[in-house]
Amino acid sequence: MPSAAGMTRQGESQALKIVLESLEDSKAENIVSIDIRGKSSLGDHMVIASGRSNRHVGAVSDHLIKALKEAGLGNARVEGLSSADWVLIDAGDIIVHVFRPEVREFYNIEKMWQAPDLEDETVH
Repeated sequence: MPSAAGMTRQGESQALKIVLESLEDSKAENIVSIDIRGKSSLGDHMVIASGRSNRHVGAVSDHLIKALKEAGLGNARVEGLSSADWVLIDAGDIIVHVFRPEVREFYNIEKMWQAPDLEDETVH
């Protein structure tokens, strides 16, 4: 399977499926997947989830990192695992954020990414 960066559509959907299944298996809460193709060059999908505590956020993140590696998607870049308030896992075309609920509520990043494109809203 190709690396996470520059995958085929089929590989991308398989990678997204692996991410979502891993989060479900780890009992992550409030899982949201946002298609960011055309909105950002960061990736194609952003997945946001919550853990119940720092320990749960760390465990959910560790489980996901192992699942990505076992699926042949390479080593994801990871930030924030030591404090486990907000862990960012960059798996190439899929970016995953795992938050403690209070931190997620404070930053509310899904609101920013789910906002409609201004160009789509503009009447020509």
